[in-house]
Amino acid sequence: MKLQTKYFGEIDYETAETIAFPVGLFGFEEERSFLLLPFDESGSLLCFQSTATPALAFLAMDPFTLLPDYDPKLQAEELRALGVSENCALHYYVLCALKRPVSNSTVNLKCPISINVETRTARQVILDTDRYEMRHPLAEFRREEEEVSC
Repeated sequence: MKLQTKYFGEIDYETAETIAFPVGLFGFEEERSFLLLPFDESGSLLCFQSTATPALAFLAMDPFTLLPDYDPKLQAEELRALGVSENCALHYYVLCALKRPVSNSTVNLKCPISINVETRTARQVILDTDRYEMRHPLAEFRREEEEVSC
């Protein structure tokens, strides 16, 4: 199938590549199907591209590249909804809000997107912890030798 995307122009994709969000994303509950597209080969910055709304795409990052000890714990009912029994059975991504300058950009560590890669089903969840914030500044994750960019 062909899809006009926000960042990649027109692409070809197969239905099997889509990720289903049975309850949508927060604020976008009607959006139920996305593609996860990397911006480059490193895969550090990705895009959740809606298959229904070409202009709708969210920037995402692997939270473990920013915070290696990131430890999302889903509630039992959230795990069941994703068809798993343990948190480690899921892949996690956090949404990034790009700002100018880039050092003002933030990531939402409190509400990760959790994906069961076997079923290609996903949910955005709110973690029941005060350890993570919804607007965590990317500048806090800078390393001495490299700068994380979004």
